Amino acid sequence: MGSEIKSRDIKKYDTIVIGGGIVGLAIAEKLSSEGQTVALVERDKIAAGASYGNASSLAYSDIMPLASPGMIRKAIKWFIDPLGPFSVVPKDIFKTAGWLTRFFLAARTPRYLRSIDVQASLMHLSRDTFPDMLERTGLTSMIRNNGALHLYQDWSFYRRDLQNWAVRLKHGINYETYEEEDLHHFQPGLSKDFVAGVFVPQWQTITNPADLCTELHEKLSARGVDTFYSTADDIQSSGGETLVSLGSGEILNAHNTVLAAGVWSAGLSRQLGDHVPVIGERGYNTTLPKTALPEGYDKTLVFSEHGFLITPLSEHFRIGGASEIAALDQKPNYKRAKLMAEKATKFLPELSIDDGEQWMGQRPSIPDTLPVIGRSSQSDNIIYAFGHGHLGLTQSAATAQLVSELIQNKTPSIDIHPLRVDRF
Repeated sequence: MGSEIKSRDIKKYDTIVIGGGIVGLAIAEKLSSEGQTVALVERDKIAAGASYGNASSLAYSDIMPLASPGMIRKAIKWFIDPLGPFSVVPKDIFKTAGWLTRFFLAARTPRYLRSIDVQASLMHLSRDTFPDMLERTGLTSMIRNNGALHLYQDWSFYRRDLQNWAVRLKHGINYETYEEEDLHHFQPGLSKDFVAGVFVPQWQTITNPADLCTELHEKLSARGVDTFYSTADDIQSSGGETLVSLGSGEILNAHNTVLAAGVWSAGLSRQLGDHVPVIGERGYNTTLPKTALPEGYDKTLVFSEHGFLITPLSEHFRIGGASEIAALDQKPNYKRAKLMAEKATKFLPELSIDDGEQWMGQRPSIPDTLPVIGRSSQSDNIIYAFGHGHLGLTQSAATAQLVSELIQNKTPSIDIHPLRVDRF
């Protein structure tokens, strides 16, 4: 069994993975399945951040970058609404201005189109690798093929968005459209205000993201993966070896170290000379008991014009979304979660939001909506795997596959040049 190590002796492994969220766990799982000895380092607890309370979605169709030409027009209106789908905390503007500048630059059409192509290739790899990870760990029952229904109240918004769906179709993402009476027959219980919907069969959900992380960690411990609950204060690389110094006093040695600590990766990558513009893009949700809705609500419902969705979990419903740009230490504004839940009752008249539990998580987001996956500029033995934004769960197994290929000096399954750290 794996264990928490208290000795101050240097411990040696094949690979050290820094980060106990879903991305770090997936990487540790992939490497340990290939026979590597692995140390997992987590500063808090397993799935302490965005991996705990996310929307539990495998959003394979979500290839359109947040930074888009149309987003700039919307953002001007949303920025002045503190409870809008995309907002900036005013008092943090000096801390977040650099990220926002890069975000608007990434929205230019050439970069936007390039990001779509890269995201689509990552999603194709994700669809292949995520089921493989669950099969290796015996967790296949945690995946649900329920699909997602994207809903529209405004005909003009719907027709404009059909152009984006046509782009997805070119990348092999199939969908079905439902309008007026057909929509309400397909999904009963919706407000009559909804005039159209787009259903994506490829969309899947996990029964509960926190449970998935817990189960994965238990499987890793059973394989002999050691977990160190501590900060990683320093990474050194010399002579084809890496040395990680922990805040608890332990020193870990390995041939390779993988940095997959979400938003907390920025500080360590900066120490290594790589200044990655990653920010904690805050999302909010409310988790409700299964009795919040009657039977018949088994699809994920995406309220496209309002920036949030409702996901059916195994024992709950989760209302979540929004994007709030704020400093890492800014206090949560749970009015956002409350507003989304209240809006949801207007969209689903049968919904009860009593007994809801609110939560906020910080997604590690990079302006061009693409993660950093590749070697550090300082050492080929230090590999970055962070900055997945809204898609950490979806792309976790694909990231693990790419990290494994880098460690083995194999040609990556997809072109990762656009994900390199020196693109900034």
